[in-house]
Amino acid sequence: MAWVYLIIAGLGEMFGVLMINKFHSERSVASLLLLAAGFTASFLFLAISMETLPMGLAYAVWTGIGAAGGALFGMILYGEPKDGKRIFFLSLIIAAVIGLKLVSP
Repeated sequence: MAWVYLIIAGLGEMFGVLMINKFHSERSVASLLLLAAGFTASFLFLAISMETLPMGLAYAVWTGIGAAGGALFGMILYGEPKDGKRIFFLSLIIAAVIGLKLVSP
C-alpha cells in the first residue's frame, strides 16, 4: 500500500506544479487554493508512504514522478520543446523509477 501512497504523492506533486503555472498566469484565489491542495496532498501521502518505505527510496521516486510528470505535462499542455534528447532523458527518469520499484520491498 505504501507504493500506492507514493504514486498518489507523485501525482499530487505533478498537480501542484501545474497549478503553479496556472496561478502564475491567472493570479486567482481558486488557482492558489488548488496549488496549496496539490502540494498538501503530495506531502501528506509522501509522509504516509515513508512510514513503510525507506526515506531515500521514497524521496527519489516522488521526485522522479514529479519531475518527469511536470516536464511531460509542460510538453503536452504548454508547448514546451519535444526534442529527442529531452524525451530520451525523461525516459531515463521514468525507467529509473520503475527500476527502483522492481528492486525494492
